[in-house]
Amino acid sequence: MALPTPVNGQITDAVTQANVKVLGDAPAMAMGALYQSMSHSTGILFENATSSQQQLGIAAQAATNQGVIQIYSVDTMSGAVATSKIAQSDVPDNMLALLTALRASTSGVS
Repeated sequence: MALPTPVNGQITDAVTQANVKVLGDAPAMAMGALYQSMSHSTGILFENATSSQQQLGIAAQAATNQGVIQIYSVDTMSGAVATSKIAQSDVPDNMLALLTALRASTSGVS
C-alpha cells in the first residue's frame, strides 16, 4: 500500500495499478498500430500494382491493335503512295498524248 495519505489506501492502489496497466499495455498497443499501418500500406501497394498491370495491359492491346491496322493497310498505303508519285510526274500527260495519237491513228483506218 501507499504511504499514509488523506485518501483511502485502496483508492491509491487502484489508481496505481491502472497506471501500471496502461504503461504495460503501451508497447502492445504501439505494435498493434504499427501492424495495422503496415497492413494498410501493403494493401495500397498491391492495389497500385494491380492498377499498373491493368494499364499496361490496355496499352499492350492498343499497341497490338495499331500494329494489326498497319499490317492490314500496307497494300493500301503502298498503292496510295504509288498513285501519288504517278500523279506528281508527267506520266499522265504522256499517257493522254499516246491515247490521243492511238485514237487518231485508228480512226483513220476504219
